[in-house]
Amino acid sequence: MKILVTGSGGMIGRKLVERLVKDKTLGGKTIEAMTLVDVVDSPIPAGAPKDTKVIVADFSEKGVAATLILDRPDVIFHLAAIVSGDAEANFEKGYKINFNGSWALFEAIRQEGEKQGEKDPYKPRFVFASTLAVFGPPFPESIPDSFATTPTSSYGTQKAMTELLLADYSRKGFLDGVGVRLPTICIRPGKPNKAASSFFSGILREPLAGQEAPLPVGDEVRHWFASPRAAVGFFITAATIDTTSLGPRRSMTMPGVSATVGEQIEALRGAAGDAAVALIKRVDDPFVSKIVQGWAGRYDAQLAGQMGFAAEKNFGEIIKVYQEDEMGQ
Repeated sequence: MKILVTGSGGMIGRKLVERLVKDKTLGGKTIEAMTLVDVVDSPIPAGAPKDTKVIVADFSEKGVAATLILDRPDVIFHLAAIVSGDAEANFEKGYKINFNGSWALFEAIRQEGEKQGEKDPYKPRFVFASTLAVFGPPFPESIPDSFATTPTSSYGTQKAMTELLLADYSRKGFLDGVGVRLPTICIRPGKPNKAASSFFSGILREPLAGQEAPLPVGDEVRHWFASPRAAVGFFITAATIDTTSLGPRRSMTMPGVSATVGEQIEALRGAAGDAAVALIKRVDDPFVSKIVQGWAGRYDAQLAGQMGFAAEKNFGEIIKVYQEDEMGQ
């Protein structure tokens, strides 16, 4: 089995690659080759297949997508994207990478499949990292699978458009697509990024390390979360499920934990005490606040649950995962 991972240098990409190398198989098939693609160098974990290569390139540049598909990967994990805040602030960049680049990948797959046609068919499993930002207000108390995609940000729009392409290219038989609408991943290791949701991790990660963290929204803000460990599990599941029961609906909202900022803080208090909570500093950031107001806080991920996707049950579990995976506790 050959695997292609775009965005392999990012946090989730690295963890996904590490998991694939550790498992050595995917869906019962031995992983024989991996291609890791990002605009930065991607680390190759010890024990990776001999035929593992790293490509440093922007997949949205002309001709790059076709090059990536030449080896005919059996499974493609498409994680590469620019994050929400960056996509909102840089309109052209967001569409070039998040939409045009994804479309170029789809087209490269279609054209590769048409080279030999029925003589040598090519139809890879394509796992797409989507987002809950495809939804927009007004929101019901809980967002069902049937809720319309009406994004209120450029990032959400770019992802929703790509979801439509994923469904259409799957319908036409060019690929076998599964869209994974990720909850906000928390707690993200490392440093804050340009995502509008970055503070959700920051108000826990920094205090757990004894550092101050800014909080740009009120305690009442509710959101939908899952750990990096759960996110990797989502992608593995998406690559191995039987998609015949999905029909035309190829993108699914992933399960997660619904929690307010206040509940996050109380979970932090339970894990690290009042001293850690005192390191959270209130700040005013209208840009972030406006984006976050367009997000819902609770989802009814029935379809994903029926398909075998699973996440944590409460925020205490999310903090525990971070302590185990990143702090060695």
